[in-house]
Amino acid sequence: MTVLVVGGAGYIGSHVCKQLSASGFSPVVYDNLQSGHKEAVKWGTLVEGDLLDEQTLEKAFKSHSPTAVIHLASEIDCRESAIDPGKFYRNNVVGSLTLLQVMACCKVQALVFSSTAAVYGMPNQIPITEDHPCQPINVYGKTKKMVEEMLPDFFKAHQMRSVSLRYFNAAGADSSGLIGEAHRHETHLIPLAILAALGKKPQLQIFGDGTAIRDYVHVTDLAMAHVKALQWLLKGGESLTLNLGSGRGYSVQEVIAMVEKQSGKPVPHQKIAKNPSDPDALVASIEKARKLLDWTPEHSELSEIVSTALRWHSI
Repeated sequence: MTVLVVGGAGYIGSHVCKQLSASGFSPVVYDNLQSGHKEAVKWGTLVEGDLLDEQTLEKAFKSHSPTAVIHLASEIDCRESAIDPGKFYRNNVVGSLTLLQVMACCKVQALVFSSTAAVYGMPNQIPITEDHPCQPINVYGKTKKMVEEMLPDFFKAHQMRSVSLRYFNAAGADSSGLIGEAHRHETHLIPLAILAALGKKPQLQIFGDGTAIRDYVHVTDLAMAHVKALQWLLKGGESLTLNLGSGRGYSVQEVIAMVEKQSGKPVPHQKIAKNPSDPDALVASIEKARKLLDWTPEHSELSEIVSTALRWHSI
């Protein structure tokens, strides 16, 4: 069974393709390679193309006849979204709309969509459940919320069922060392701390006093959740919105301490002013995903996340 993985050459996408292949699916990667990497496409065929290129996208559908789509392609840097909002609305919203239109035209009716915890904005409760109000405070979160809001309309018009997966903080690397987090412009805490410890990047910048708490989920656990969401849809399951996290949080200080312990090296860092719009804590309630998808994160202890990431960045 063929699955079109849009953004499959990226960090999460490459891990999803590996898990799809291991689960008996045939992934076909559709990626413009602006942030993805050709060498990360180790499972399935690569079709090089942009989401905004409707003609190339439609050709990919007709050539490979996918049964379902996993959509991971988007701009993701929250801070950049404030500087260049047009880029985010164009790529994340218009690009997603183009994909949905081509899916409808080709009568593909199952979609797993990569969303984000950024749709929630400032939390009024911890842990955050899926019924928490969605009041995003950055453009990135707004674009993901807009796509989520499109999906029920495409269900009504085209019977397109979907699972929106609201990631918290993806982290770690494949245990084999074949693939890992390789952003051209890295903004995530764990790889930045590791690269600073290894002397491959300047000192780590900490926003505030290092007490901000985030929920980190191993990318291998994320990949399995995509497969389970896909299987849910292929068995006729209804549309869902689900949080994906570990269900517990770690402070910046705890992350630094774990990197130092695992690497045996200090993490050079400096503290800078905290962005007042950054929440003090973001932790997921994952009970809904546990119950409906029978999904439980198995690799998301901070020690395993850091050890696999460290192995990848040390290569």
